[in-house]
Amino acid sequence: MLAECWLTLQAVSEFYAVETRKNVMTPAEARRVASYWLDLFPSAAASAGAVRTALASAAGGRASYWDTLLVATAAESGCTAILTEDLAHGSTLHGVQVVNPFTDATHVPIVSRLLAEK
Repeated sequence: MLAECWLTLQAVSEFYAVETRKNVMTPAEARRVASYWLDLFPSAAASAGAVRTALASAAGGRASYWDTLLVATAAESGCTAILTEDLAHGSTLHGVQVVNPFTDATHVPIVSRLLAEK
C-alpha cells in the first residue's frame, strides 16, 4: 500500500459511476480498476462530521456539496493535499490544498512524488 496517498470511497464510487455511465469502460473493467485502487491505497469513508462540514460549506457557497464532502473526508484522514480537477488549483479548503493533476505535473511536487511511487 502507498501510505502517502489515501483514496476516499466517494472518489471510487464517482469513478465507477462516471466511467460506466459514459461508456468509457464496461462495468467489469471499471470494477477491476476500482478494486485494484482499493487494494493499493488506504481508503477513507465519509463520517457524520465530514457530512456536517460539507453541508455547511455547500450552504455557504464554498463549493458543491459533493466536492466539499470529498475534501472534508480527506481532511479527517489527515490529508494535506487532494488531487482533483473539480476545484481551483492552488486553493485550500478545510485545510487541504487543491492540486489539479492535469496541470504541468513537473511543477507540482506532490504529483511528481505520487507518480514516481512504485
